[in-house]
This record gives sequence, structure tokens and C-alpha cells, in this order.
Amino acid sequence: MKIGLIAGGGQFPHLFAKKAAQKGITLVAAGFVSETDPSLAQEVSEFQWLYLGQVSRLVKYFKRHGVDEAVMLGTIQKTSIFKDIRPDFKALAFILKTGKSHDDSILTRFADLMKTQGIDIRPSTFLLPELVSPAGCWTQRSLDPAETQDAYQGWRLAKAVGKLDIGQCIVISNGTVLAVEAIDGTDATIGRGGKLSQGNGCVVIKLSKPRQDLRFDLPATGCDTLRTMAASGATALVLEAGKSLSFDRERMIELADTHNIAIVALAETDIP
Repeated sequence: MKIGLIAGGGQFPHLFAKKAAQKGITLVAAGFVSETDPSLAQEVSEFQWLYLGQVSRLVKYFKRHGVDEAVMLGTIQKTSIFKDIRPDFKALAFILKTGKSHDDSILTRFADLMKTQGIDIRPSTFLLPELVSPAGCWTQRSLDPAETQDAYQGWRLAKAVGKLDIGQCIVISNGTVLAVEAIDGTDATIGRGGKLSQGNGCVVIKLSKPRQDLRFDLPATGCDTLRTMAASGATALVLEAGKSLSFDRERMIELADTHNIAIVALAETDIP
């Protein structure tokens, strides 16, 4: 079996490559300049560097190696759209046809474009279902009454923000939204919210968007999230069960318990 890997940054591409090797799957990977960890090239059968926007080169590369299925995973810093991008003719035509710049619209339309080129985009978790966040309270401490109210209210607000395709994370305290994720990303959002909470604690909520294409760009958290929360004075993390990713979950829980942070994964049906 052969799979194309369109790899961003972070540990997800490495985890995917490791699991693929265990299952005897051949990986033909494409990485992005200034985004992808160069060491990934040592973990796959084929590797090609690309700039963001080089769609024709990506398609030709996959076709040359007989790839008809691929995954998109890993992080792309949104600020990269202002620097390391070199759109080719196919990319420019795609942008003009799409007419939107929102994350979900672009990714779904890109997957549709790849399909027309004979390359089917598969869910990023099909080899690693264990990364999907399970429902329930993970930590020794659960949400206290005030955090629970913030979780419920914040959930509804985060979904409203997600519907506009702005971001996946908000920070809330005592019913007041302190920060909304934008182009600066989750960690910066937590930092901004924690600063505004002025030591009174806050709840971090990170959810999928209402129209999220579950094949890619699922909201993801890991140990860095917990370290940022601890440094910012955040007291609770609320995730969406079944529709988010959590990396190094056991270590996440250890860090949370050390800093008395509650982690809870809820579903839409849990919200009154």
C-alpha cells in the first residue's frame, strides 16, 4: 500500500510515519519550506520540498510515484501566507474559483481539487484513531461550578466563532470572553486570555467548527498547550470528544494534575 503525505509541522507527521512503517505502508511525502521538520525525510520512502501554493508540482510528484490516496496533516502557520508562498497557475486558478480565504473552505476545496486529479484525500486519523480525544474528565480534578458554567457558555460562543471560520479556541472567565483565536494561533490566544484574567483563572475551550471537514485540521492539543496554560494561569481545558486530537495524552494529564488544571472532553449533547 502506498500513501501520499502532505506534511506540515509538528509531531503528527512523525507519528503517522511511524505507524505507517509498522503497517508496511510506503509513504511518499511532501513537506513545506519553513514549516515541515526536515528530519521527516529520513522516515519516509520519498520526500519532496515544496513552497505553499505549488499545487501542480505536488500533483506531478504524487503521480510520478503512483500515489492515488493521500493525507494532509501537521500544522501550517497562518502567517506563512504572507511569506513562504509561491502559487503556481493551478493554485491561482483554484484561488479565483474558490473565492474564499477561510481555512475550512480552502482545505475542503483543495481536497476536491486533488480528487479531480485522481488523488483521494483520506482522514488524517485513519492510521491513528487513538489520537482522537475520548469523552469524559481526564484529570484528578473536574470542573468546579464556575468553570462548568464558563464551559457551557464558552462552548456556544466558540461554535459561533467557528461558524464564521475565524478560529477554534476561545478563553473565557466568569462569563466574559477574554480572547478569541485568530491568525496568531492557540498558544498566543491562551497567553492573551491569561494576561487579561489578571490571576483570577480562566477556561480554555478548543472545539471543531460546525462545518469542520473531519478529514483534516481537527483541533489539536498537547503538552505545549498545558505548559502555556500553566504559565498563563488557566485552570481548565475543554475539548470536543470525538472531534479533536490530543497528543501525548498521558503526559498531558500528568502536567495538568501537577498544575491542578482540569481537562474535560465534552460532546454537543452535554451542553444544556
